[in-house]
Amino acid sequence: MKVLILRFSSIGDIVLTTPVLRALKDQLSDVEIHYLTKESFRPILENNPDIDKLWTMQHSLSEINKELKNEQFDVIIDLHNNIRTLKLKLVLGRKSYSFPKLNLKKWILTKFKLNLLPETHIVDRYFKTVEKLGVKNNNYSCQYTLTDRDQVDIEANYQLKEHQYFGFAIGAQFATKRLPVDKMIELLKGIEGPIMLLGGKEDKIVGDEIVKNLSSNQIVNTCGNHTISESAFLVSKSKGLITHDTGLMHIATCFNIPIISIWGNTVPSLGMYPYYPNANISFTINEVKDLSCRPCSKIGYSKCPKGHFNCMNQQDLNKIRNEINNLS
Repeated sequence: MKVLILRFSSIGDIVLTTPVLRALKDQLSDVEIHYLTKESFRPILENNPDIDKLWTMQHSLSEINKELKNEQFDVIIDLHNNIRTLKLKLVLGRKSYSFPKLNLKKWILTKFKLNLLPETHIVDRYFKTVEKLGVKNNNYSCQYTLTDRDQVDIEANYQLKEHQYFGFAIGAQFATKRLPVDKMIELLKGIEGPIMLLGGKEDKIVGDEIVKNLSSNQIVNTCGNHTISESAFLVSKSKGLITHDTGLMHIATCFNIPIISIWGNTVPSLGMYPYYPNANISFTINEVKDLSCRPCSKIGYSKCPKGHFNCMNQQDLNKIRNEINNLS
């Protein structure tokens, strides 16, 4: 059987599809798995042992429509389910199964604060898409395969030792998913142990400001210094990850790293909390509950629509700090 998996973005969503890939390989005989995503997310999947062929697109599906049609897939597993994947399925004309996005229920939750969503992790909803193939969730964890080229000499570059520092993923795609920088600085005061700030080039200025305002020489800013796979390596060698609702949170689960998560405008009931199906790994969820305005979006905004940003400004930093120190 030749299967095409569709998931175009983003980091966390793609990582959370990997248990499905492992189950397909285990439960279907002679299955050949193809996977289509955006070129920018190639590093997440390019070394995945369950993918026989990785397809990527730069801008438009028209770049590869003809090649995909020539593959004559037996079935398409659409784990994205949007207008672009619908068009592709029509072009390919093959049997397909689509991920239930529950967009109406998400809209009702964000608009009217009425939660009609099932108490189901998104991974289990991904598995709903393949159940007609006879594939069930066998409780595999997520997977991110690293190679030798992804390794970073942590001691030489940052004077830190493996498994003796906390990672702090300071970024997130939208501002309403991130603690304000003054709150991050306040949180890190009193942390027992070295801290490694993690993020992309867009987070470097904030990282520099955090370092500048903390006198400890045990905090280093790696933001913008590494590829996503190198950052995954740094996460894998941490003793715990402090993180917003973002991609590195899900990458940490691939390596059974304890997680202290901080949630702003989004909520775990959307189904995207850390996925640990088997391992007894510590993770905590920190959120300001009972706010009448939360969740305001299933994704996020560039600034708080209400102007007060209470979902982050009212976070209990002492509680979060204690959770971090208890992992020491």
